[in-house]
Amino acid sequence: MHAPVTHRPTHTMSHVRSVALALLAALAFTGLFTGPARAADGDATWTVRTAANSYGDDRSSFSYAVNPGGQVKDAMVVANHGRTPLRLAVYAADGYTTEAGGLDLLTKDKKSVGVGAWVHAEEADIVIKPGKAAKVPFTAAVPADATPGDYVGGILTSLKQADDAQGINVDRRLGIRVKLRVGGTLKPRLAIENAHVEYEGSLNPFAKGDATLTYTVHNTGNTILSGRQAASVSGPFGLLRSGADPIAATPELLPGESRDVTVPVHGVTPAFRLAATATLTPALTDASGSVTPLEPVEATTHAWAIPWTLSLLVLVLGAGIAAAVLLVRRRRAQRKVREDALVQNAVEQALRDRETQQN
Repeated sequence: MHAPVTHRPTHTMSHVRSVALALLAALAFTGLFTGPARAADGDATWTVRTAANSYGDDRSSFSYAVNPGGQVKDAMVVANHGRTPLRLAVYAADGYTTEAGGLDLLTKDKKSVGVGAWVHAEEADIVIKPGKAAKVPFTAAVPADATPGDYVGGILTSLKQADDAQGINVDRRLGIRVKLRVGGTLKPRLAIENAHVEYEGSLNPFAKGDATLTYTVHNTGNTILSGRQAASVSGPFGLLRSGADPIAATPELLPGESRDVTVPVHGVTPAFRLAATATLTPALTDASGSVTPLEPVEATTHAWAIPWTLSLLVLVLGAGIAAAVLLVRRRRAQRKVREDALVQNAVEQALRDRETQQN
């Protein structure tokens, strides 16, 4: 995979600002660009590709397995397709995962501690004649105390040109990805951290609502990992479960990197106490490109989801039923009092009539 063409303008007062990447850079970065990476702007046009040797004849990137204290030697081929001699700086830099999920490389003013510190070209500057190509040898030397695991970066060619119209210097970079797997015990681990869920109901007492689950995927191991994701929300005892729509897999995260994830879950029943579960299945890619799924990781968080409108409706209905029951009981009691009074009056009248007859 080729690193991007990056335009890095520098003001004459040495202030550096970033400019947007060219479309070609995006293609080369995501691996959709299958030929040699190309940088073209005005009269300066060049390409970079891997050299053909014992590591392969048609590689899209550099990839090595090296033990601590070991080293490998390889080369990059740079071709000048312009009409004038081309002077380029050559250096290596560490990589990182962008917000868009691609790989980018640190600028030269940023400190590298992995690939960028271990990979060194034989020449820091090269000059290539028009229509010619040059092989640029480099060495990747891994320190003896290097921690086992994966390291990603790139080896870059860089051209600085002045833009008099804007008073800046533009740094155009073009390079090739370098992946190093340092020998030792591999510990592939992804963790789900800071899980949180919120519920938003509806004024319709019989409608379901929506839940929003957020969490952070953190690569706590020492290998590059991506992960398949799934999420669901349920009521008590796992009842009334609602699954999230299919979630995109996480991009490949380098060791130590993390990514925030937001997952909407629709059609959630407000079952008073919700349990939201995120499931992550890490995927490990070996040196041959084979992907192995690892043991899934889960995290569960809870939230209250009280159906206030329905509860109020039930309360009103309950109060109405209770009032109706009390009213019926009161009327029955009043009717019984009247009936008892009539009976009592009848008895008293009968006794009076009897006494009158006896007299």
